[in-house]
Amino acid sequence: MRVGLRIPPCAPVDRIADLAADAERAGFDEVWFPDSQLLWRDVFAVAAAAATATSRITLGTAVTNVVTRHPAVVASAARTVAELAPDRFLLGVGVGDSAVGPVGLRPSTGAELRARLAVVRDLLAGRTVDFDGVTSRLRDPVPVPIHLAASGPRNLRLAGELADGAILLSGVSPAPLAAAVGKVRAGAAGRTGVRVTVSAFCRVTDDVPGTARELKPICARIAQNGGAEFLALAGVHVDVPAHLPGVYPDLVHAEDWDAAVRACDPYVSDEAVTAFAREFCLYGTAAELVERLAGVRDAGADAVFLQHVGSYDLPHTLLADVAGQVFPMLRAGAR
Repeated sequence: MRVGLRIPPCAPVDRIADLAADAERAGFDEVWFPDSQLLWRDVFAVAAAAATATSRITLGTAVTNVVTRHPAVVASAARTVAELAPDRFLLGVGVGDSAVGPVGLRPSTGAELRARLAVVRDLLAGRTVDFDGVTSRLRDPVPVPIHLAASGPRNLRLAGELADGAILLSGVSPAPLAAAVGKVRAGAAGRTGVRVTVSAFCRVTDDVPGTARELKPICARIAQNGGAEFLALAGVHVDVPAHLPGVYPDLVHAEDWDAAVRACDPYVSDEAVTAFAREFCLYGTAAELVERLAGVRDAGADAVFLQHVGSYDLPHTLLADVAGQVFPMLRAGAR
């Protein structure tokens, strides 16, 4: 199973490219960059810089969208990065979250996502596309694998039906993960080679209760987005109002993370967030994480990418801890 690292483009581009090179040297298989135009540097510019700073590691967007970016713009940008990193660039696309809300737009519907992804794919394949009566094509197209981020059942099936891969946002809890993989495979309906990548918050620690508090905004946001019953099935019981004032721009991307944690304290208990960390996230000792990663693989995942809690600092600690503690155990188990 391939192991990747999520790097938010929260620093000057040269520092992001240097960290991608560090991840390559440390043994990571992939690095993934999120896209939110008001929060971070441009994701395709960052990926292009990382492409020139690396030679082996796979690069991906996790994820861009087809709301703030026209499908033709997405196709051209993806083609450009793929030229710089032949056979090692993945275009991750989602409905839009922190990129769309802060500029007054709404996420893609399923129908919109289906139609706009078809345009991106056709352009990258060199096919002519009809834009409301105007037919056009992309010069010098380059095939780029498209991976669709999904958590709900409809988009999980859509990923299996249309995309080259699915990026699962539901964590690593065994039963929900297996169910999500099953929906992707059902959507594929005989298509082969649809890759499943799991996104997971990760921390190497021997004190899960002490470190899990940082996950309260993540847990609360899942509940706000309709996931309270989903969490309850795994013994994580939270009751969060639809809006918590004073957190900018949102719970998952809060600029003041400590304030966001305090805002969630009345609604997400320490016990609940510890259960969330143990069940849905990769929190624990290196040996525990190796065991959990084996479970992720056994549930049908082909890859996992690890992310730290935070949007405005780089995951130096996570990179060092995984490379220094987890990877040696994974390599020893593979021999």
